[in-house]
Amino acid sequence: MRTFIDNSYSVPQVKAPISQAVVVNKHCYVSGQLSTDPDGNYISGTTEEEAKRAFENVFQIATAAGFSREEFVFVDIAFIDLQDVPTINHLYEQLFQKERRPARTIYQAAALPYNGRIKITAIAIKD
Repeated sequence: MRTFIDNSYSVPQVKAPISQAVVVNKHCYVSGQLSTDPDGNYISGTTEEEAKRAFENVFQIATAAGFSREEFVFVDIAFIDLQDVPTINHLYEQLFQKERRPARTIYQAAALPYNGRIKITAIAIKD
């Protein structure tokens, strides 16, 4: 069974032809999120500020799909500048309990939409 999440009201409606998330059985696949507000405006800031907002969007979408932060098993993070990895490591420690930190990939992107600094994609699984 598949459920398509397209209407998490606290996260901007998708402008691209994609879903905010897709739930398949006990898996939730959240599309890449940027630092955007519920009206779809890009919020530019420091890497930490943009990352916090992008993570908040990911968490809001997962919540709309019936998943919690503790159920994330994988996070994919694209940066414009890998010099920001220590900042994200610090934030990651704050957002996820040590015993339940998701696996993660980090890579440098040549460019991101809105000239953003970071984009976050995630997968959650119910036990």
